[in-house]
Formats: sequence, structure tokens, C-alpha cells
Amino acid sequence: MNAPLNPSSALPIIHLLSSGGFYGAERMLLDHCLATPGQHQVLFLNAPPALIERFREAGVDCQGCAGLGALLGHLRQRRAEQPLINAHNFKGLLFGWVGATLLRLPLVITQHGFTPRSRKQKFYTWLSLQLCRTASVNRVVCVAESIATLCRQASVRSEKLQVIPNGLPAAKGLLPHRVNRQRWLAGYVGRLSSEKGPDLFLDALIPLCQQHPRLDAVMLGDGPERDSLLARINAAGLQDRITLPGYQTDMTVWWRRLDALVISSRTEGTPMILLEAMQAGVPVAAFGVGGIPDVLQERHNGLLATPADSIALAHQIGTLLSEPALARELSDNAKRTQLDRYDLKALAERWSQLYIRTAREARA
Repeated sequence: MNAPLNPSSALPIIHLLSSGGFYGAERMLLDHCLATPGQHQVLFLNAPPALIERFREAGVDCQGCAGLGALLGHLRQRRAEQPLINAHNFKGLLFGWVGATLLRLPLVITQHGFTPRSRKQKFYTWLSLQLCRTASVNRVVCVAESIATLCRQASVRSEKLQVIPNGLPAAKGLLPHRVNRQRWLAGYVGRLSSEKGPDLFLDALIPLCQQHPRLDAVMLGDGPERDSLLARINAAGLQDRITLPGYQTDMTVWWRRLDALVISSRTEGTPMILLEAMQAGVPVAAFGVGGIPDVLQERHNGLLATPADSIALAHQIGTLLSEPALARELSDNAKRTQLDRYDLKALAERWSQLYIRTAREARA
């Protein structure tokens, strides 16, 4: 029998993530490593150098890992430390499962969400859920109850599952939100790809801009649909009022400028950008997908629309535009919700206890 885990020791935790850039899961992981007790290391199974450098500049031990063989070699070198593996998303899960199975290491899966839109993505989702059922996976942490429901429907044992939503660290010097401007700005923030629904955002915003001369919109992000979105905007003659400034590394200035955040995603977990808007005091209109309805209550701290119904989403945006008193009330309530329920410090303690319990059970 292995020696029992000392809860006060720095538990070695190796995170596995394949990534194309600094998006919601990456933001969550960076904050998580900085806030949760343990000796964290992030192995990027593939990632742009700028992303790895961003983690390093923040003080997180991380490195690129070229392939399964390199990962297994790294895990063998650290096996004597009895590290815990925390895998993120499909490739992290697949590689982590192989490593944990061969080397008998504890494995925690963080399910940030599924995007089963193509045949390949549907296969990845199915295989992810099947792997979560196996004995090699000790815990499955879902960032939203809707993801946990999918796991239960796939016969993942309930005792393996835990829901821990994403959270934010305390605000540091956020600028106050400006009000009573002559023009009104609605914002989309995210990757310009199908699962995030940038086309549905335009379905709502193009007619709204045509109806309301003082309404502008901005789409912050980059991705494969950029050219088609620009073509639609130009065809509508709105190129001066709906702009695409590209990917943003710092949202602080934009939170000061935005009058509303619009989330038009087809699928979501608990979006980090939603929590950031709530913390910054920017009211939100969103499709009620994934974990968003777990966070927002209609006309209490946000406005919800039926998923993929751009007409309903446009109506909710119009409500924020035409009812400034309601928008301020939603903003105030959202700030309180974020602080009370989605504060990183409290959620990090839940993660810490889960890590300690999982490592102790694996070493028993």
C-alpha cells in the first residue's frame, strides 16, 4: 500500500490541454492554476507559442508536449511523485486516459462542454463519454449541470460526477461602465466559428441596426467565419456600424464601451465571458443554452432567448436598448450573482478538496 496523502503537501497536478488560443477553457485553466492549492504543471499537447508564453509570464509551469510518446516519457519521469492528471477536452482526455491506464495514475476529467455539430465532433463526444465510464477515470468535473446531465444519460456513474462552475478572481481596477451615451453598442465576444453562433448574432443585429439608427455592434474575435460575416455586413450596408476589430487580449476597455453583451452560441458550458460581463456590470442577452440558464434568471440578472431563435434574441436586445432602468437593475443583480456564486476563491477550495480526495482514494 502506498503512503497516505498529506493534505498539507503540494499535490503534483499535471494538466493536459490541446489548444488553438486563449479562449474560455484556457482562461479558466490559467486562473485555476494560480488560485487552487497544488503543484500545477500544464502540458500543452499542441498550442501556439504565444499561449505557452502567456501561461509562463503568469507564473505557471508549462511546456509543449509533442505527441503521446513524449507525454508518456514525461509521466514516467514524474511517476515517483505520484502526480494526479487533470485532462481538459477531447485530446487531453484521450492522452490522459492512456497515461493514467498504463502508469496507474489518478485521472480527473474537466468537461468544459461539447460541440457535436459535425460527424467527427459527434464521434469525439461519444468517445469522450465512453472513456469517462471506464475505471481509469476517477472523477468527471462538469462546468455546468447540463454537461453533467449528458454524462448521466451516457451512464457515467453519478458518484464520479461533480459540477463545479467556472469562477472569476476578484476584480482589479475595472473601469466603471459608462451610461447615457448618444450611441448604443452591442457586443459579441468569442471565436468566429459555428458553435459560437456569430451568424445568429448577425441575424439579430442586422435588422435591429436597420430599425434603430443609434445602435452599433462590434464582433470581437477571429475565426473561420470572418470573411462570410464581413460579406453579410457589407451587403447590408452596415460596415460602419457593425465592425470586426479582431481578437482582443485585454477586454478592459471594451467593458467600458459596451452597453450589452450578446451571447448567440449554439452550445456552451459556463462561459467565462458571461461571468466577466457580469463582473464588469455589462447587461447580458443570451440564448438559454448549456450552463447559461444556471447562471442567468430571466429579467433578474439577464435576458434569455430560446436557443437559435434570432428573432427572440433581437427582442431581448431591443429590451435592453429601450429600457435603461431595467438594464441597470439587471447589471446590479448580475454583479451580486457573480460575487456570491462564481467567485474563484470559493470554487478553488472545492477543487482543492476534490483533488485531495481523489489522490487519497487512488493511493488507498
